[in-house]
Amino acid sequence: MSLEKINIRNSVLIGMILFAAAGRFIHLDNQNVWANFTPVGAVSLFGGAYFTDKKKAYLVPLVTLFLSDLLINYLYFHKFVWFYGSAVWIYISFALMVYIGTLLPKINVVNVLVASLASVLVHWLITDLNFWHYEELYSPGITGYFKALYAAIPFERSLLMGNFVYGFILFGGFELAKRKFPSLKLQNQLVVK
Repeated sequence: MSLEKINIRNSVLIGMILFAAAGRFIHLDNQNVWANFTPVGAVSLFGGAYFTDKKKAYLVPLVTLFLSDLLINYLYFHKFVWFYGSAVWIYISFALMVYIGTLLPKINVVNVLVASLASVLVHWLITDLNFWHYEELYSPGITGYFKALYAAIPFERSLLMGNFVYGFILFGGFELAKRKFPSLKLQNQLVVK
């Protein structure tokens, strides 16, 4: 594979991820309705599925999440928040979403839908491990964890919808682009005529 094809492909992938990540800023004024309807899950799956360099597969989505978190926190709190209480759990869950993307055997609607469901399940189970951080809301122990899981259902439903919408845009858009621009395909995907 030529270096030019790799650079074009990676540039398009990074551009699509940055464009999708801008979706985190669309509804900042009404977070009660749109809470957790974000592109971050789809971006993580997309990066895992398409970057051949696994370092980039993890680095691009997670750095994009980090930078957009910094900007969102600055817009809300008028200061940069470099680290927040549940950040570890959130970043672990998104790293696992990238991993789920790397496991996609073939890009098609069914596989992307299943990966989207799996990634939301991972996010739901892992991010609520931080329930003891909110001791005033949930009791310590397994009962508090299950209460936190139950309370998170609306947020996870929004994340799932975000995965579906942004996943359709990212995966569908890149698959269409590959048909129109053969240089976006990997060498072993090029059809020899």
